Amino acid sequence: MKRISPLVAFALVAFVSAGFALAQEKNLSTSALPRSTPEAEGVSSKGIQAFIEAADKDVNSMHSFMLVRHGKVVAEAWWVPEAAEKPHVLWSLSKSFTSTAVGLAIADGKLSLDDKVVKFFPDLTPEDASENLQAMTIRDLLTMSAGHHDELNWREQPHWAAAFLKHPVPHQPGSHFRYNTPATYMLSVIVQKVTGETVLEYLTPRLFQPLGIATPVWEKSPQGESIGGYGLYLKTEDIAKFGQLYLQKGNWNGKQILPAEWIAKATSKQVSNGDNPESDWNQGYGFQFWRCRHNAFRGDGKDGQFCIVMPDQDAVVAITAHTGNMQAELNVVWDHLLPALHEEALPADEKSLAELKATIANLKAKR
Repeated sequence: MKRISPLVAFALVAFVSAGFALAQEKNLSTSALPRSTPEAEGVSSKGIQAFIEAADKDVNSMHSFMLVRHGKVVAEAWWVPEAAEKPHVLWSLSKSFTSTAVGLAIADGKLSLDDKVVKFFPDLTPEDASENLQAMTIRDLLTMSAGHHDELNWREQPHWAAAFLKHPVPHQPGSHFRYNTPATYMLSVIVQKVTGETVLEYLTPRLFQPLGIATPVWEKSPQGESIGGYGLYLKTEDIAKFGQLYLQKGNWNGKQILPAEWIAKATSKQVSNGDNPESDWNQGYGFQFWRCRHNAFRGDGKDGQFCIVMPDQDAVVAITAHTGNMQAELNVVWDHLLPALHEEALPADEKSLAELKATIANLKAKR
């Protein structure tokens, strides 16, 4: 397992030092989230230490972690070879950003949830299109209930949208949850059709620039559209900002940049996706967001990319990783970070701060 480098180990230790806010402020851009110390925001340093130890032990190859409480970063770490200024592949966490583009397009009057998908593809829709395909809506794409039985092997097709529209739709749209990355791609194509811009271009002045997310990169399809379902690269703090925007119901620095009504819909349970109460993949699905246990919601991606929003605790957790056990990743959050969040500021705990520093030193020694 990759271990923390001396440089990033120092960065993590710095947040528990007395002069962190003053010492680091010079290095923060004006777009950075404000920093604070854990106890000042009602977070136990001992709980953060327990999380780091469990993540290092139980999660194979954690890459980065950031905890935001009351709008302030109280803990952050990067495992080698990752770094604060290095963009990370988001995989399917990209889907939540595509959903955001759809929400903005709806607010701009360019789309509605009930628009039929075939409406946007008159030249690509098969002449013998099934009733189910003709009934498929934007809402069905957003909720992963487009009606497909299996996922299309779309990346091997010369024209991705045409291949999607030719794929059998045996289930009535809206009745059958089936995780479906091509459905998110179709949302990206539709946004481009109604706005004249790729999702990346459309989101840049409306989301990325207001949040201070610089130079995002989004891979494109053979037809030149942002892939939508994956392909976005952002920094860990960018992920945290996105979660904070959703926690703040779309308000950023006093300006409403995303409708609160959209956020409420996107992050609430729109369809059922299982009945196991112990699984964070069975708590319901919204508009490209997963419901979690503990009344939380998240965007997530392959190998353990997470943007976890905990409204009850006024907290956001951003994680990047390369792990095969994403449930274990969430478990260490619920088992260690969640209990560390208290309603009020905590008294300084010098002993716990010293133990946390020792934990980082031990990780560095094992490198």
